[in-house]
Amino acid sequence: MLSRHMNAPGDPPTGADRRGRVRTPDEEPVASDRDHAGAPVHRGWAPIGGRYRWMEPFVLVLLAGGPAHGYSITAQLEEMGISGGPVDIGQVYRTLRDLERAGHVTSSWSSEPVGPQRRDYELTEAGYAAIDAWAAVMKERARLIGEFNGRYLAAVAAPRTRT
Repeated sequence: MLSRHMNAPGDPPTGADRRGRVRTPDEEPVASDRDHAGAPVHRGWAPIGGRYRWMEPFVLVLLAGGPAHGYSITAQLEEMGISGGPVDIGQVYRTLRDLERAGHVTSSWSSEPVGPQRRDYELTEAGYAAIDAWAAVMKERARLIGEFNGRYLAAVAAPRTRT
């Protein structure tokens, strides 16, 4: 399961609605929730500090293919085209540090005899569980995008009415 933010004093318990009622596991939202102030929070898409967690699932899925170092991950993210331009290497390393703190990846210094030392990152069992949770989020997002596209196509195929 993905890690959640720590509750501030007075906030309802994690997994609770705004009234403080704790949801059962089958009521737990797959792709969205609300923060302590009631604002919509979409798991994995909500701002954390000044950036977005959008990169996290992609880094995890790339590491599912085997251990890699930050520059390799950055190159693969650029190949995937996940940003509107070059991928911010600093954001990749911040994401990797966050994932390591969460216990989703481990890192070690490479043992390459040639070239500069670099950190290799590898998924943990918790990291594989996080990918499963992200897959559920992505599946729901894909369903919503498909729903939007279907309605959009139906709307643009119909004659437009002006009021």
